[in-house]
Amino acid sequence: MEEMIALYNQGLAWLEQYPQLNLAAGLFVLFIIAWLSNAVVKRLLVSGLMRALRATPLGQDDTLSNSTVIARLANVIPALVLSAGIVLVPGIPEIVVAIVQNVANAFVILTVALAINGALTLINTIYERRPDSHMKPIKGYIQVIKIVIYVISAILIIATLIDRSPVILLSGIGAMAAVVILVFQDTLLSLVASMQISSNDIVRVGDWVEMPTLNADGDVIDIALHTVKVQNWDKTITTIPTRRFITDSFKNWRGMQESGGRRIMRNILLDQQSVGFLSSEEKERLSRFRLLRDYLPEKQKEIDEWNQSLKDEGKEPANTRRITNIGTFRAYVLNYLKSHQGIHQKMTMMVRQLSPSSDGLPLQVYAFTNTTEWVKYEGIQSDLFDHLLSILPEFGLRVYQHPSGVDLRSLRDFGVKDSEKKDESKETSLGEEVPKNQTADHEEARIEKEEKTNKD
Repeated sequence: MEEMIALYNQGLAWLEQYPQLNLAAGLFVLFIIAWLSNAVVKRLLVSGLMRALRATPLGQDDTLSNSTVIARLANVIPALVLSAGIVLVPGIPEIVVAIVQNVANAFVILTVALAINGALTLINTIYERRPDSHMKPIKGYIQVIKIVIYVISAILIIATLIDRSPVILLSGIGAMAAVVILVFQDTLLSLVASMQISSNDIVRVGDWVEMPTLNADGDVIDIALHTVKVQNWDKTITTIPTRRFITDSFKNWRGMQESGGRRIMRNILLDQQSVGFLSSEEKERLSRFRLLRDYLPEKQKEIDEWNQSLKDEGKEPANTRRITNIGTFRAYVLNYLKSHQGIHQKMTMMVRQLSPSSDGLPLQVYAFTNTTEWVKYEGIQSDLFDHLLSILPEFGLRVYQHPSGVDLRSLRDFGVKDSEKKDESKETSLGEEVPKNQTADHEEARIEKEEKTNKD
């Protein structure tokens, strides 16, 4: 042991003869110690702590086990080693000592700030798992606390790097605040908007957004500090200020794209005069439809039970319930949706009546396709209504539409023909035209009668 100490002293004495080599050796030893401390803390202490945490019910949660709070705090140890050990390096200039200590202290402040923000995010994630979290969200408060922490950390880091008191720095910032805000107003607003967009995941590149106030309807192709570019469906590009995504309302279709289904909500306008009860012959004919094979018997059974409960009052047809053509058509459409390969069977599906209007009785089809691709979606929707409009007359129903030019022209032609018929009927009632030969006979008889009178 004494020999090793003597050898160590001889080595130090030899290095003192070469100051630069002595300095390099000291820095090398310091960095080795810092690296070893980082390895020991992360691979032994942090790993051991995480293993112990996973053995508990708390560690079974993926959110907690994947949190980087502990790993970030472990980075403080090598920074403290460098800050404390730099003064022990022989022959190092004082200015280098000050720079290393300031940088190490600033790194410690940044690491602690990131760890605190990670812990706040973890708290918000755990809170959102509560059933009533949507009623009293704390995300906004968490974001305010994060902003305060970032501001304080920035001030402390700058003060540490320039080796000045934070109070002096705050006084200088206060004097320049008005000028900075005035000159960089748009930049500051865009910066805050960008932070909110990023933290809240409001818009991503590739999202389909719709902002009618700015005539934007298409995919987001670029998100910058000041602007967001949207390529519309007509291939034009709309440039939107970033802050407008915070101040103005817009629609993001990402939820629809991620859900795997796109909504169909379209009305069929029915002529209300075509609505009525089904006769026995019509029910027998419709019972041949595969989609109505179960509906008609079940509905008839339900109605018969209801009518039997009326007893004597059930003898009057006005008091009884009967199957209608529009109700049967609704059941047919719903069963058709359930059997359609292009309709998402796990999403909302219904056929309902809306309030009647002068344009007819709206029958709304509400369902979701099993694809979000635009072309396929339109094809499924068109095929669906092609079939429904074509089979509508089988139920005795008619589609309502306003009279067109052809209808008015047909009505006019009908009026002209009807007028001509009336004129012919009028001429016939007043008297038929006397033939020419019959008129000549009458004239000869009149002349003979006058001649005979004169002779007498």
